[in-house]
Amino acid sequence: MKVLFATSEAVPLAKTGGLADVAGALPKALLAEGVDARVILPKYETIPAEHLQHFETVDVFSVQLGWRMQYCGLLKGKVDGVIYYLIDNEYYFRRGGLYGYDDDPERFVFFSIAVLEAARRMEDIWDVIHCHDWQTGLIPFLLKRRYWSDDRLSGVRTVFTIHNLKYQGVFGKQQMMDLVGMGPDIFGWDGLEHNDAANCMKGGLLYADKLTTVSPSYADEIKTAFYGEGMDGILRLRSGDLSGIVNGIDTELFDPMNDAAIDTPYLDSLPRKRRNKLALQKEMGLPQNPNVPVIGIVSRLVEQKGFDLIDGVLGELLEEDVQFAVLGSGDYKYEEMFRSAAYTRFDKVSIRTGFNDGLARRIYAGSDMYLMPSQFEPCGLSQLLALRYRTVPIVRETGGLRDTVRPFNEYTGEGNGFSFANYNAHDLLHTIRRAIGFYRKEKVWKEIVHNGTLDDYSWSRSAGAYIGLYEQLAPERKEKETWPVTS
Repeated sequence: MKVLFATSEAVPLAKTGGLADVAGALPKALLAEGVDARVILPKYETIPAEHLQHFETVDVFSVQLGWRMQYCGLLKGKVDGVIYYLIDNEYYFRRGGLYGYDDDPERFVFFSIAVLEAARRMEDIWDVIHCHDWQTGLIPFLLKRRYWSDDRLSGVRTVFTIHNLKYQGVFGKQQMMDLVGMGPDIFGWDGLEHNDAANCMKGGLLYADKLTTVSPSYADEIKTAFYGEGMDGILRLRSGDLSGIVNGIDTELFDPMNDAAIDTPYLDSLPRKRRNKLALQKEMGLPQNPNVPVIGIVSRLVEQKGFDLIDGVLGELLEEDVQFAVLGSGDYKYEEMFRSAAYTRFDKVSIRTGFNDGLARRIYAGSDMYLMPSQFEPCGLSQLLALRYRTVPIVRETGGLRDTVRPFNEYTGEGNGFSFANYNAHDLLHTIRRAIGFYRKEKVWKEIVHNGTLDDYSWSRSAGAYIGLYEQLAPERKEKETWPVTS
């Protein structure tokens, strides 16, 4: 089976968020299961030279973008055992970042068309093109509305994965018509129009053969008006084709026994883990005390992640015998909230702004608990990394957090973390206090930590679920290829 991942980012070439982790790790897991999975993404200026040296140009062609004829180069190379293709156009992609430009709609309409033009020129005929988020949402639409009669593409099936429904690629209808070179018939209830604008996400939701999102709970949530971001009606219509598959993590890349970034390697030894806590406390300028629970946070500091809840009860939290180790950046008010707390209660709070991969790993390894009180969370990787590093998650019950963190039950001994349901600051405060209470009971705490080791959050589990989805689509193609030719 041949599967081409179309994505706007993928580790280790380009990354801004969790999408890149999925697009980089899932193909590796699929390859291990015998699927010929490859990845295609833009050739950004920010791709490290150490990876670019593995690529060579294999094709050059023009892409028609409305009235424009744009250059497109296709590069091919192997990185970490996976074959990658790069779409090269310096006008669109030789820039300092991946997103955030005024012409982002034009850039990713170009990318979507270029992917299909590249696919029809490659030696391989793809069984499935697996598209990710709005930047590739036009690919399923164009396959069925423009390329339906192309001999090399007409049999290709598509999977569209929603990583975050909030971002949909919305712009003017006239601009969309100009870019794709098609008329007003592309709009309407069965087209790209939504709220009197062109919507790339809608193209993927309507025209992909299968839809997935990154956790079963999020798949249910986005069919409701509260979480559906205006797309809940379409998602209810397509509920039979929608499934939720929890993301995995690279258990080799994130391994507390073999992580050069942390102070002391460990696996199931709490004393060895607490050496990492002492090292983290020293690095963050917190008083070194193995008995004080450390709560770690590695996050974008934005409202979606629940920092307004923390803001509401931070004064009460700082009355507890606890320390906070924070790494992240985002909204000024939340950065300032932690900076102010770190200034007045330097014995309780320390923050580093920006992102530092090594420090992030040391926070996962050195913290006793990990806090994620998100408003919504399609999947979340941080809680999985926390569990991998034997750190107990404290989360709100939403999306993938609900699917991966089971609240501890002191009567049955089951559960790998702590959670609360209502988006309420004092429910958060109560849950943190409850976790601190059990931390004081060494035998119980060891049981909670051990429970976190029982589940398999590697990509091999998720890969099996995706293979099952691809196999549902493969018979459709084989049947079409064996149709009798009629004169």
